[in-house]
Amino acid sequence: MKPIDRLAAAFCSVTDARTMRRLLAEMLTPAEIDDLVLRWRLMEMLEAGSSQRAIAGRLGISLCKITRGSKVLKGRGSVARTLIAGQAGDRAEGEL
Repeated sequence: MKPIDRLAAAFCSVTDARTMRRLLAEMLTPAEIDDLVLRWRLMEMLEAGSSQRAIAGRLGISLCKITRGSKVLKGRGSVARTLIAGQAGDRAEGEL
């Protein structure tokens, strides 16, 4: 089994958010976690219909950073889009 497959299997074995947060804190630096959270947040905002310029202004980031997230969401069979769309009802109003 390839290392990426072992890593994916290990992450998939985590069954609750608290344990996942602990795992991420053990595996990643605080800056890496912040980058990952920012990427997820901007993808949520894109999926909710916000424009790239509005997201850039709201999050204080460049349009270049948003472009990748936009391309991922447009991809056929995007796993990220499926996950984000599935969580839409879990977010509080205005939480994006």
